[in-house]
Amino acid sequence: MKNLILTNAKIVTEDEVIKGTLHIQGGQIRAVDTGNSTLAAAQDLQGDYLLPGLIELHTDNLEKHYSPRPGVIWPSLPAVISHDAQISAAGITTVFDALTLGDDNQKARRSENISAMTGAVIDAQNKNLLRAEHLLHMRCEVSCEEVIHLWEAFADEHLVRLVSVMDHAPGQRQFVSLDKYRLYYQKKYNLNDAQMQIFIEEQTEAAKKHSDRNRKHIVESCKARNLPIASHDDATEEHVEESAGYGMVVAEFPTTEVAAKASKAHGMGVMAGAPNMVRGQSHSGNISARELASLGLVDILSSDYVPVSLLHSAFLLHELNPNISLPGAIATVSSTPAEIVGLHDRGKLTEGRRGDVIHVHPSNDLPVVRGVWREGIKVQ
Repeated sequence: MKNLILTNAKIVTEDEVIKGTLHIQGGQIRAVDTGNSTLAAAQDLQGDYLLPGLIELHTDNLEKHYSPRPGVIWPSLPAVISHDAQISAAGITTVFDALTLGDDNQKARRSENISAMTGAVIDAQNKNLLRAEHLLHMRCEVSCEEVIHLWEAFADEHLVRLVSVMDHAPGQRQFVSLDKYRLYYQKKYNLNDAQMQIFIEEQTEAAKKHSDRNRKHIVESCKARNLPIASHDDATEEHVEESAGYGMVVAEFPTTEVAAKASKAHGMGVMAGAPNMVRGQSHSGNISARELASLGLVDILSSDYVPVSLLHSAFLLHELNPNISLPGAIATVSSTPAEIVGLHDRGKLTEGRRGDVIHVHPSNDLPVVRGVWREGIKVQ
């Protein structure tokens, strides 16, 4: 395999930023040296940043390519390839495609698309058609009656590396406030007041019947397979106590300071939304990621629905918080997510780690991806 030498770069290591040269051989980082290389094969990065490839644990981006307009279903394999190109261009070299099992509306038909999307990811990955490495994050809607059946169909798929349990029922997690629930779903499904009241009653009843049993079953199934588990949208200390009691390792998007602090205290990696960080506010009215960061409560950033936000948010995390070093900020999108889900072979620019690296040019305080290598092979 061809050697790769990248020189005249600001190399962001785990602890510091050094000016120097990075060597990749056989798909692995072989050395990180200070000073520039004079070898003819060395590629001059002209003083730009060299970062570890970004690691994304939760993105819904694939769904936008599979269904680009209401009522439009795109062929699944081209949809995955298009999604992958956008992911790679954002500097993401390992992505967990987050696919939802079960619906937050008992009459919806979202789950009908899961097999096609999952199958296309697996097919594209097996055929080496993708620039980034794609793994699967299965999001289980526990208030849905059929979620256990849906989960069991994917439980032993080798690309499934993360599972989250969600409950979007009225009065739960993200929607502790019924007013917020009513505002969100009335607009989403275009319901009048009477229809909305019926919807609330139906969803509440479904949660009472199914949520506790489904959550317990899925957690036990994941533990039997040594799969890491994430909570989702915890809002109260009680929510966090339940999540921690189940052994969850990631707290996805806690909606309040109380929940974020409790998650941190229980040793869970607190995930915040990169779009929230870039915009300065949550799109759904929950706590700002910038506020959580200022309190030291952000361990992992996720691009969620905007891939390019991941890199931008990491640089903002450093710029807005003087106590967070650039290496510390980059860790939230590289080494920390890697370690927490057991990917110990990547996420750091250090000898022996996988040669997943990105060349980043700072342009008017906006980090712009200029090159992406996965296992030492240029993919972008």
